[in-house]
Amino acid sequence: MSFYKGFRNLWGPQHQSLDQNALTIWLDRTSGSGFKSVRPFRSGYFGASIKVQPGYTAGVITAFYLSNNEAHPGFHDEVDIEFLGTTFGKPYTLQTNVYIRGSGDGRIIGREMKFHLWFDPTKDFHHYAILWSPKEIIFLVDDVPIRRYPRKSGATFPLRPMWLYGSIWDASSWATEDGKYKADYKYQPFVAKYTNFKASGCSAYAPRWCHPVSASPYRSGGLSRQQHSAMRWVQRYHMVYNYCQDPKRDHSLTPECWG
Repeated sequence: MSFYKGFRNLWGPQHQSLDQNALTIWLDRTSGSGFKSVRPFRSGYFGASIKVQPGYTAGVITAFYLSNNEAHPGFHDEVDIEFLGTTFGKPYTLQTNVYIRGSGDGRIIGREMKFHLWFDPTKDFHHYAILWSPKEIIFLVDDVPIRRYPRKSGATFPLRPMWLYGSIWDASSWATEDGKYKADYKYQPFVAKYTNFKASGCSAYAPRWCHPVSASPYRSGGLSRQQHSAMRWVQRYHMVYNYCQDPKRDHSLTPECWG
């Protein structure tokens, strides 16, 4: 879809420009920028081709995510794809995350899985997507599934409608090596480009019989054997962090990690 057909600027309008359906947003000392879908969704496929800035980008987050934080402040759901900025000579980290009913309530339970990609995301546009159905969430990079988050229970799965967002902002307190390296504005502006926007599925206003988008040709909608094999390859060779395998985490709070 074209940008203005599906999205509106949310903040930092002076740090956003559109040229032939390629959206550029940037962060400098004065502001970052963000955009938001016009409609909320209850399931669907959400993607964009994104290119991030090379060089020193520590502290800077480039994000593409689903959220209902404006509808449920302090008690929201969120599904994230985030590029964590980096220092010279080190690769970007792609972080995926799922929040359920919690943010400002003091008990944030992140479900982070992080990856070093098999290509340089600063050289070209690559397509990043979230497929959200009532049964599972699948994160995809160039149509390769990198993570599957199944619905084990209603308590650990986002079921309320969410909007689609993109943004660039300063997260120096945690983004790069747990906050060790901060944003350095002598390298400003920090630029992110988005194009090839996709947002299809069941909007919050769709009739009950609206069918969730399928991840594969299978009638069940689940991943094919080839897709499972590709995901195993990514997780074996390119995953650098999995919250389920972190001994410092309290796994009584993340029952989806059990068994």
